[in-house]
Amino acid sequence: MTSRTARHKDDPPSADDDNAAATSVEKLFEAKPVPPWTKQITVRAILVSAVLSFAFTFIVMKLNLTTGIIPSLNVSAGLLGFFFVKTWTKVLSQSGFLKTPFTRQENTVIQTCVVAASGIAFSGGFGSYLFGMSSVIANQSPEGNTAADIKNPTLGWMIAFLFVVSFLGLFSVLPLRKIMIVDFKLTYPSGTATANLINGFHTPEGAELAKKQVSKLGKFFSFSFLWSFFQWFFTAGDDCGFVNFPTFGLRAYQNKFYFDFSATYVGVGMICPYIINVSLLIGGILSWAVMWPLIADKKGDWYDAKLKQSSLQGLQGYKVFIAIAMILGDGLYNFVKVLGRTLSGLYKQFYKKDSVVDPTDDSSHGHPPSTSYDEKRRTELFLKDQIPIWFSIVGYVTIAVISTITLPFIFHQLKWYYIIVIYIIAPALAFCNAYGCGLTDWSLASTYGKLAIFCIGAWAGSNGGGVLAGLAACGVMMNIVSTASDLMQDFKTGYMTLASPRSMFVSQVVGTAMGCIISPCVFWLFYKAFGSLGSPDSQYPAPYALVYRNMAILGVDGFSALPRYCLTLCCVFFVGAIVINLIRDLVGNKYSRFIPVPMAMAIPFYIGSYFAIDMCLGSLILFIWEKVNKENAEAFGSAVASGLICGDGIWTLPSSILALAGVQPPICMKFLSRATNAKVDTFLG
Repeated sequence: MTSRTARHKDDPPSADDDNAAATSVEKLFEAKPVPPWTKQITVRAILVSAVLSFAFTFIVMKLNLTTGIIPSLNVSAGLLGFFFVKTWTKVLSQSGFLKTPFTRQENTVIQTCVVAASGIAFSGGFGSYLFGMSSVIANQSPEGNTAADIKNPTLGWMIAFLFVVSFLGLFSVLPLRKIMIVDFKLTYPSGTATANLINGFHTPEGAELAKKQVSKLGKFFSFSFLWSFFQWFFTAGDDCGFVNFPTFGLRAYQNKFYFDFSATYVGVGMICPYIINVSLLIGGILSWAVMWPLIADKKGDWYDAKLKQSSLQGLQGYKVFIAIAMILGDGLYNFVKVLGRTLSGLYKQFYKKDSVVDPTDDSSHGHPPSTSYDEKRRTELFLKDQIPIWFSIVGYVTIAVISTITLPFIFHQLKWYYIIVIYIIAPALAFCNAYGCGLTDWSLASTYGKLAIFCIGAWAGSNGGGVLAGLAACGVMMNIVSTASDLMQDFKTGYMTLASPRSMFVSQVVGTAMGCIISPCVFWLFYKAFGSLGSPDSQYPAPYALVYRNMAILGVDGFSALPRYCLTLCCVFFVGAIVINLIRDLVGNKYSRFIPVPMAMAIPFYIGSYFAIDMCLGSLILFIWEKVNKENAEAFGSAVASGLICGDGIWTLPSSILALAGVQPPICMKFLSRATNAKVDTFLG
């Protein structure tokens, strides 16, 4: 699950108005020449992008393998890109070697490249469909664990797979950039917010604020890194360390209610909307405090009392499948809603030129009149560097042919005709996702991936390795629609910072190529360093890997895999997710912020509430900060949160290296009840 937290700011008013002219963004940069697109992509931009991509991939990978909740890191990428290159240019300037000034276009290239590279850590499925193919995850399910449905990760095939599927989405929507950005004037709130951020950095006032933000980020990065380093010393064995501190008592700890001292999720909680964090906590209370204890009392009646704790025929099955039902209900509702808005918007664009979304009526979008100086300037430069349509078509067809030939060698269960069908319908779905993302700022890439799981899995069947075929098809579809919406977000950012579409496309391609190498290598480091990776009780449970695999099993085997009464409960929660979403939309923004989000509620059903407590603490810190000093909180909240996330995330690299080198922590800090402690003392004494 990805969280969109960027706030949309309207473009400046018309330059025809004397008062508005003073606030025109492009008027501020009028004296600065816009470099040609070849000068926007510099060696230093690529080098800085590579360093930041490596760091951000570690952060996203850790989030992916712990809870699957990944906040938007666009602000952090833009801020750190600005800081690194500004430092670079300052040093060179003092030594007399500086020849090329740092422009906002180059800043945009860095941000685009970093987000594209780190995005592969999500769309590559290392915490979902790809890891779900492994024997580690397959052994947690009684069904679908035959040799034909298992493929353990290796570095070679993961890199090859990503290279043949990750670029198609870029070519699928490339010809539509003018329609989406200029004609339809889609908002793309995250892209707009990132552009406003970068534009602000390159004004004198914005540069000064950016320095202060980087200073805050650095301080909390150092604190988070050192705190993680300190915690490491106390984790010499299983269930050791601060991460297992029974904050609310041992009984609550057994039911996954405790604060685990994670700086990462405190930071994530500061970025995510309040309602998301509260929804996670509500979901944890509903499941671990109410439902699972009640179902556990039915042991021997609803399910065999002799089953292993990890068996999906027992309590674990209720946890996983009810969570899947809520995720599918939420996903289906949002899919239908966004698709409906997409079709409605297109209908009005093409057949109702006088409607509220008429592309010539900018007021209907909250945009300035088309005569504004900013819009004329941006449109002129956006249309200047054209990318031929034939280039997009040839690129898509060429990669599709290579992919169709290559993928059956990687996954022999994924037949060539399955791939062709996916590639025929993928451009339409990529367009829908990119258009819907422009309206709502919400990418439904994982929903389209789940659709592929069920369709291809059912088509292949259990005898044809349907589980693995469905998971592989999910990967193909997810990568196409995810990169398509990301590219349009970047085009919107480039449009508002006067970055050329060509430099945006090239930086997206370079970032994607980096991600196809960096992400598998980082995952491989996790995979080798942490032997319990994917185990439900481990530090990195990868919850979505089991969820995706069981979706594939459902697609192939139907409902026979479910324990007693589980289907009934799944139907209740599936319908409940749809109803809650419907109520949220009907009551409007004023009251919907008090109604929980079903997708967020579903996540703790399987892994527990400990991270939700961390995130709610982050929300509480931000809430109090805003009450005490709202201006200060708005200026530095994201920087503090990013520092907490980055410091803890980067510590994963040295901790992985230590684990690979066989260096173990010296102390095990474990918490026992009085009775257990007495037994231990007696045994030792």
